[in-house]
Amino acid sequence: MITSNQTVVSKFFLLGLPIPAEHQHLFYALFLAMYLITVLGNLIIIILILLDSHLHTPMYFFLSNLSFSDLCYSSVTMPKLLQNMQGQDPSITYAGCLAQMYFLMVFADMENFLLLVMAYDRYVAICFPLHYTSIMSPKLCVCLVVLSWVFTMLYSMLHTVLFARLSFCGDNMIPQFFCDISALFKLACSDTYINELLIIILGGLIIGIPFSLIIMSYVQIVCSILKISSTRVIHKIFSTCGSHLSVVSLFYGTIIGLYICPSGNNSTAKETAMAMMYTVVTPMLNPFIYSLRNRDMKEALRMVICKKEISL
Repeated sequence: MITSNQTVVSKFFLLGLPIPAEHQHLFYALFLAMYLITVLGNLIIIILILLDSHLHTPMYFFLSNLSFSDLCYSSVTMPKLLQNMQGQDPSITYAGCLAQMYFLMVFADMENFLLLVMAYDRYVAICFPLHYTSIMSPKLCVCLVVLSWVFTMLYSMLHTVLFARLSFCGDNMIPQFFCDISALFKLACSDTYINELLIIILGGLIIGIPFSLIIMSYVQIVCSILKISSTRVIHKIFSTCGSHLSVVSLFYGTIIGLYICPSGNNSTAKETAMAMMYTVVTPMLNPFIYSLRNRDMKEALRMVICKKEISL
């Protein structure tokens, strides 16, 4: 981090969102409400799955991990954003920036792998219903989740260690509300070719392969559905897969819109808007998608409320 005749950067300044000063309090209240909804919504899903024995299945085990990942993902950026909107010092230390960047990659990649695992679960449940219990054993479910956590942590650590080797000059203004790795590359004085090449290659594989496998699993699911004549069974299958497909569309749609579609002249504004989508909006919407479209979740919530009323 130190080079000759260069200023040592010990902290960065997050420029945040382009919000007029007179609207700061309004947007602060809005983002605070969104963050509280995200935390409460995902906590409710985790608690319901823990309390209701009927939800102790592979699908809800993966869902509880997804909710935990969403809760942590939002918590990496939102508290700092809210703090900066209230205070006059939007700075973040170099170590804090590295930590934020690391955990952002961990939880973003974790959601990517969990969506793949959940798609595989639905594929086995619909295409091999008679063998579902033997295939999706508790041991396999735990192994899939543990492997996902370990892989994402190692992958994120690789990028963080490589990033820590970069040198920075006097410019330490980040045009984002969090430590975005692509924005930080533009501030580096040293060569970032290796870092960017690894992100393109490994990032493309980590996003592209799960997305392709999810598409393939749903193609197989649709082919299996076409062989079923019962309307009731088809409706049940679509209601089961609808929540997962909605979250997949929201997650990958944002990534495609940000990294694949051309940004034009408003790249900074577009990147900020898209960053809000995948760090704030998506983790907030996921609990609503699963609770509103899922009969089991609504029934579990109703049972918990009834038990609470009886005890009172």
